[in-house]
Amino acid sequence: MTILNVKSLREQVYEYIRDEMHAGNILPNSTLNLNQISDHLGISKTPLRDALIRMEVEGFVTIMPRRGVVVNALTIQDVKNFYQICGALEGSVVASVFDRFDGRHIAVMRQLNSEMRAAVHREEFDTYYKLNIQFHDVFLNLSDNPMIRTMLMPLKRRLYDFQRRPYVKEWELRNTQEHDQFIDSIKAGDLADAVRMLRDVHWSFSEQEEYIRAFHQRDAKANRSRTGIRS
Repeated sequence: MTILNVKSLREQVYEYIRDEMHAGNILPNSTLNLNQISDHLGISKTPLRDALIRMEVEGFVTIMPRRGVVVNALTIQDVKNFYQICGALEGSVVASVFDRFDGRHIAVMRQLNSEMRAAVHREEFDTYYKLNIQFHDVFLNLSDNPMIRTMLMPLKRRLYDFQRRPYVKEWELRNTQEHDQFIDSIKAGDLADAVRMLRDVHWSFSEQEEYIRAFHQRDAKANRSRTGIRS
């Protein structure tokens, strides 16, 4: 039995369920076994319920009264919607903080992007995704509006944290190339091109659709394989 620190019990339960989804132990469209989770963690149903309410608000699960808790699958339409929101929000942040970029921010983004590319070549994709979040946080943290980051994080968790089973290496390398172009636009003082790269290329569903569909087809096949379902 796993013993949790009571001080932040709801957060730890939330992280545990996320980790189980990430590991492929909890799959999309499955129903959570709440008794099993509470017994495994040695907790009451209260912190589990609180964690699940948060997960429902963020779109990870649907609580069905008297029927259980179902893990939501991420659809292509969900991805399209999330990309539009992320592009609009991050583009607006870049426009609002553009005069705050200096050599230090450019150097940090260059270093993170270099590390991301190296992680892809080593096929260390968990490292890649963590670095990717840090890269975008460089400019998000310049914003005076913390609500934007609060709104973005659940969307990115939906896109990244629960969908890391299959990888499209070419896509990840293309993302680092887009980062390079974004950085070059900032260094050149070209606000319009920096926003365009981020909103209309990097976060554009139509620009990324081929890779998105390939990624989710692999994910669906991986899920069927883990459940023993043949295509």
